[in-house]
Amino acid sequence: MVVVHTFRKRERMVSRRLIEMLFDGSHSMAAYPLRLIYRTTTRQAGDAPAQLLISVSKRRFKHAVDRNRVKRQLREAYRKHKQVVCDALSADKRLLLAIVWQTDRHQPSADIDERMARLMHRVAEKL
Repeated sequence: MVVVHTFRKRERMVSRRLIEMLFDGSHSMAAYPLRLIYRTTTRQAGDAPAQLLISVSKRRFKHAVDRNRVKRQLREAYRKHKQVVCDALSADKRLLLAIVWQTDRHQPSADIDERMARLMHRVAEKL
């Protein structure tokens, strides 16, 4: 399979119905400072194999510039490592993911990247 490191608009979770479904009955795991919440659903034609929601609370970072920096780091780390979970999914399944930031301190991008990789491998094993 060809590895494509992109993060397209259709891979972002924006549907309120999907978000509620994700948080109603899901599994979670943590690799501090990240908490990953995930759930599999059936995949319809035209759906992305995985959809992502990123949450960085205003309680953690008061300034938008700080929240945006962390979200940018999380998107980049996910973009690099999403292929692991996409390869583990069957063709008729879709993976819904939410990543929640759990600390009020900035982390180096290398640390975030390593923890995201660890989480993606753990999710792939569970699938």
